[in-house]
Amino acid sequence: MTNLALAFRLARRELRGGLKGFRIFLACLTLGVAAIAAVNSVSGGVLSGLQADGRAILGGDVALRQIYAPPTDEQRSWLEQAGRLSQSVDMRAMARSADDQRSTLVELKAVDGVYPLYGSVALAPEGDLHTALANRDGRWGALVEDGLLDRLGLKTGDTLRLGEGEFAVRGVLTREPDRASNGAFSLGPRVMIGLPSLEGTGLLQPGSIVYWTAKLALPPGTDVAAWQKALAARFPDAGWRVRDFTNASPQIERFIDRMTLFLTLVGLTALLVGGVGVGNAVRSHLDSRARTIATLKCLGAPGDLVFQVYLLQILALSGLGILLGLLLGAVAPLGLGSLLDQVLPVPTRIGVYPGALVLAALYGLLTALTFSLWPLGRAREVPAAAQFRDVVAPAGGRPRAVYLAAMALTVAALAGLAVATAHNKMFAGWFVGGSIATFIAFRVAAWLVVRGAAAAGRPRRPGMRLALANLHRPGNPTGAVVLSLGLGLTVLVAIALIEGNFSRRVNETIPKDAPSFFFVDIQPDQFEPLKQMVSALPGTSGFEAVPSLRGRIETVNGQPAEKALVNPEQSWVLSGDRGITYSAKLPEHSEIVAGSWWPEDYKGKPLISIHQNVASAFGIGPGATMGINVLGRTIEATVGNVRAADFSTLAINFALVFAPGTLERAPQTWIATVRSTPAAEPEVQRSVLQRFPNVTLVRVKDALDTVGTMLGHIGTAVRITAGITLAAGTLVLAGAVAAGHRRRVYDAVVLKVLGATRADVLKAFLLEYGLLGILTAAIAGVIGTITAWAVMTFLMRWEWTFLPSAVLTTALLSTAITLAFGFLGTWRALGQPSAPLLRND
Repeated sequence: MTNLALAFRLARRELRGGLKGFRIFLACLTLGVAAIAAVNSVSGGVLSGLQADGRAILGGDVALRQIYAPPTDEQRSWLEQAGRLSQSVDMRAMARSADDQRSTLVELKAVDGVYPLYGSVALAPEGDLHTALANRDGRWGALVEDGLLDRLGLKTGDTLRLGEGEFAVRGVLTREPDRASNGAFSLGPRVMIGLPSLEGTGLLQPGSIVYWTAKLALPPGTDVAAWQKALAARFPDAGWRVRDFTNASPQIERFIDRMTLFLTLVGLTALLVGGVGVGNAVRSHLDSRARTIATLKCLGAPGDLVFQVYLLQILALSGLGILLGLLLGAVAPLGLGSLLDQVLPVPTRIGVYPGALVLAALYGLLTALTFSLWPLGRAREVPAAAQFRDVVAPAGGRPRAVYLAAMALTVAALAGLAVATAHNKMFAGWFVGGSIATFIAFRVAAWLVVRGAAAAGRPRRPGMRLALANLHRPGNPTGAVVLSLGLGLTVLVAIALIEGNFSRRVNETIPKDAPSFFFVDIQPDQFEPLKQMVSALPGTSGFEAVPSLRGRIETVNGQPAEKALVNPEQSWVLSGDRGITYSAKLPEHSEIVAGSWWPEDYKGKPLISIHQNVASAFGIGPGATMGINVLGRTIEATVGNVRAADFSTLAINFALVFAPGTLERAPQTWIATVRSTPAAEPEVQRSVLQRFPNVTLVRVKDALDTVGTMLGHIGTAVRITAGITLAAGTLVLAGAVAAGHRRRVYDAVVLKVLGATRADVLKAFLLEYGLLGILTAAIAGVIGTITAWAVMTFLMRWEWTFLPSAVLTTALLSTAITLAFGFLGTWRALGQPSAPLLRND
């Protein structure tokens, strides 16, 4: 019989004894694999939905979007010849009740009679879209989202005011097929009206931020890419943003990609933490088989046979754990399908995605091998005589170089898989490097705890002496507990500190300095009257205003902006039109970091001041040239300086600021801010809208509430994912307690025989786990605090404040978890009878 066949036979016989000792092993693998499989299955479903329903999500085969003005007659004629054309308008506006007593910011959409080209609009009560929007009895119709009715106290049939127009609310908009094509974020509920009715609102003013979209249904079989090239050749200076159905919602696609990356890495973190449990389970299993291994070696079994026997067992059990994880990861998204359809703004196609399952299985297998090879290699090398005394006198030593090389190979494969399958490879690379550094840090910390316990001497109190001895004795659980539980607690500390600092920043700094209102789309002839009226209202102060235009970065140093981008992290600068202004003075809350500001009476060639993030995006500074497309005209400007600006104060600031003499004659509006007391806010809102119905008011508190709600959801998701890591760490802690159960039983019996009471033994063991919990919390607190400080200081560039409550809460949680598991393990040990153990050992 060959060695491999014999190894398979011996491994199968041992596995007949059941899975005792491997429950934690299976649970750790199952949890991590399930998390990765579920995340990638959901991601696959969303991305498949984006691809399969791309025409409905985009609203056509091709969409052309531009600001300020619709396509010209020539452009429209050319588009109509190419296919079926639908036009719509998107803008933000103020909706008011008929008595002007209530108002709110809304996302207004005006559609023509052809809309929608693909998909369907759902109303409540059911009805035809264009019948609902038509002019009946002298009033145009409007469809609104349900939230608007609550805000304005309206019901179907009531009057809704938009600008200077009045509309009859004829139904609730329950589904809009192309809502996600321009991103999921909105500052208000949707209002849909007919395009012919928009002119009567007075909202289409020169310079107002209005987006015109033309969507086309091309004839079947049209080569969309070739058609877009023909469009660009026919209208090279049109200035519109063109997308086709293969890229229907790039913002959501980017969000899903980033979410998938983040959650996959969280699942991998849980899997790596669980890997510690895998290693502990393998080591514990091999310790329990010490006599069997020694006997096999005494009977002439070579080390390779021992290694093969237990490697086959580990592979078999890993396969079972991975299979359970894949089943759970495949079924969970199916159960959440209806919930995901309600949460996500695009249709999902939840199903079983083999690629996601294969990826999760690879992660699970590589993790199991990475953490099993060391104890397996060590068992293969330990001599037979040493195996009999390994529990009380560990032989130590390292596995052979071939096993160390195999470990290095699996670690490299695990890291390579994480980076290769990530859309943002830089982020994944930092995660891999951070994971390795964190593992090393916790290993070093655990070693220091063991050495410190050994160096503490022999305290006079027996309970303390026993607790310290248990922290550094052979087979101690210190390393496993510090590493596994510490990782989860570190994530919790970092999240708590970051969230606490952010909340403090929002609740303490922003309300003190922030304006109460932003006024948008103020026409030049309205500026002075509005300023005088608002400034005269009781309770208002600090009126500030600047001219506002929209522009798009087209070229940088003569290159197309897309090709000139050198920092993908700042690619937002190319995502659409940017707000721009001009100023003779340096804007408030800004400071020059490169170059110098121009004189107040500057007259010369176009100069531009750019925010440092724009400079970072293209790797440029003073002296560089940028082409900015404003209203279809490209302005070549030289970068005069680079600014740092604190946008968190919510003061008016722009990423792009021109010097005087370039934009003054361009069609433009004004944007203004004002501070007011809470009591004055309703009067400010009512007075402005009654006299200037075209002006859009953004109440800062409402915007912060919207952002706060989003951040709350993100925070909840992050805490849940951190909880997964903590759950894996808790499983490992349970495994460490279970692995030491035999030793605790032996210790408890010996202590009781020597006269110790049950209370004495329980107190000593609880003291051990209490010390271990406090030490783990202290280490996690230090590493988590450093992590949070680095994120706040270097990534978010905000002021940092240490919040002791977050660390203390984590310390209490850590101590409670370790004491709970220590108590359960010790209580079980105390319940074991003494006589059988003394007779057998």
